[in-house]
Amino acid sequence: MIGKVLRGQRVQGLIRYLYGPGRDEEHHNPRIVAGFRSPAELEPTIRTGGGLDFRQLDGLLTQPLAALGEHSYRKPVWHLPVRAAPEDPILTDQQWAQIAADIMARTGLAPPGDDDSVRWIAVRHADDHIHIVATLARTDGVRPEVWNDGYRVREACRAAEDRLGLRRTAPADRTAARRTSRGETEKAIRNGRTEPPRTVLRRSVQTAAAGARTEGEFFALLQAEGLLVRRRVSQRQPDQVTGYAVALPDDRTAAGQPVWYGGGKLAADLTLPKLRARWTRPGPHSGPAGPPSADYQPVSGRHLSERSARAVLRTTVRQAADQARTPDEFFDSLHRAGLLIRQRLSTVEPGQVTGYAVSLPDLLGSDGKPLWLTGGRLAEDLTWPRLQRRWNGGAHDRCDHAVLSSEERRAIYDDAARAAAYATAQIRRCTVIDPHAARDACWAAADILRSAARATGNPHLRRAADAYDRAARAPYGRIPQPTPAGNGLRTAARLLLLAGRVESAVAGTVETLTKALIVLVDAIAPLHRSQHRDVQAQACGEAGQCLRRIGHLPSACWMTKPGVRDPSDLAMTGFPTPWSTISTRASSAFERDAADPHSLRKGDQIPPATGKRNV
Repeated sequence: MIGKVLRGQRVQGLIRYLYGPGRDEEHHNPRIVAGFRSPAELEPTIRTGGGLDFRQLDGLLTQPLAALGEHSYRKPVWHLPVRAAPEDPILTDQQWAQIAADIMARTGLAPPGDDDSVRWIAVRHADDHIHIVATLARTDGVRPEVWNDGYRVREACRAAEDRLGLRRTAPADRTAARRTSRGETEKAIRNGRTEPPRTVLRRSVQTAAAGARTEGEFFALLQAEGLLVRRRVSQRQPDQVTGYAVALPDDRTAAGQPVWYGGGKLAADLTLPKLRARWTRPGPHSGPAGPPSADYQPVSGRHLSERSARAVLRTTVRQAADQARTPDEFFDSLHRAGLLIRQRLSTVEPGQVTGYAVSLPDLLGSDGKPLWLTGGRLAEDLTWPRLQRRWNGGAHDRCDHAVLSSEERRAIYDDAARAAAYATAQIRRCTVIDPHAARDACWAAADILRSAARATGNPHLRRAADAYDRAARAPYGRIPQPTPAGNGLRTAARLLLLAGRVESAVAGTVETLTKALIVLVDAIAPLHRSQHRDVQAQACGEAGQCLRRIGHLPSACWMTKPGVRDPSDLAMTGFPTPWSTISTRASSAFERDAADPHSLRKGDQIPPATGKRNV
């Protein structure tokens, strides 16, 4: 059951529409089923000619507005259509009346026993829905508050679902992206678009956020995508950016102006403060020189191979060298990028730099020590003598920072699969121990799906990222605390955009990454089920189905040998009460071996919590 709050100015026109035939003759037997008085008292009388007389009803509803006068709302008519699902049974008038009264009570507009509450009616002219109409003025001359009324309506709808056994719908937990309006959809069809602009912009902004490490990089990626970008500045501090909006160049209003969408109008986690939270998250310490700049999220080397790290370091060092004019500017730029720096000083002239080496936080060699790479090991034009000649006015040909070899691209894709596997293990562990600790990895999984879709250009990956979208966000707009698993996924997402598409000779790496992503989303679904977030778990299932369509990958597992038990199964051994009927092994494609291919089926439920701690 769903309800949508609408606001209007004139109650007379709305009442006549509800009692009329409708736009397509869909209204049948309109009648009042509930209201601030008994339905028999409020029902319009029939005139001599057969028409309905609405004068008494109009007067009763508008009288409090006239008493409130200039203190009334600009749109004082509160209109709420409430609709049941097509598969739900047809409710009686008494059941709809109970639902309407509960909604008015939960919103605070007409609490039980309050004789001075707003005046309202509930009109039914179809089997599957009613319309609640109220005028926002109390009879005691007070203007009622309607703050967050949509969330109270959602609570009332879910209560009716539980009470009457109706189809269970999602709670209003602010994890859903903003829906496309009917006008936007019809405009897209008229203009020959396959998708509404809001959907296209949301996907582009999410991909740019996944590939950016700073606010400047984020806006640069949006402009490189061909989007129009408008920054909102503070009225008190003109040099401070407080928000942004994006638009498609060919999406215009009737007056020829771009149709702008703010980040919050696309999704709850795409506002500028939420994006800044992901870029300013604390990372590993970057060396004795101090932490990197506050607006930069360093790349961790935790899940990177030496080839991938060399590609990242070469790209970062070359970009810093192109922007710098002196050695000091060069080292400052590397430091702000979060790189570890080690300078080689002359033994003849103390203080003179004769060379340098760089590394990434958590990038360790086989001996367990930091892995340092000199400029000469990165590229011939990045040796210290070549850089000095460039800064002294020598000739220099700029290179494309994103030029990578086939081996480096393969290494980046393999490292992304390794980061996904590490996150999968941590999510399974947290599902048993502390589900809230896995929120960061669930959020970051959306980034790697978006980046993989953009890097490969695969439509199934793009649909998987779209399907997973709601499963990524924490309820009520919360930003989870950063974790190594989440940071590893975000690093992999940025590197996938750097690597781009791979050649056919190394295309098998895409299949390896896809398998790891299937296991990742399959591991997230039981986590949501354990917290009774069925819609998010369903989103994970849809994303997994889209991923399995890539190359017709089977849903049986690939990498786990028969007979190997899942770590969460071993962790739960000996517990007095099993934590759920869902086997975490069965929840992921890695663990569905041939010995038990039917251990999880649609409809498996988490058992109700007992008196013991619900893990």
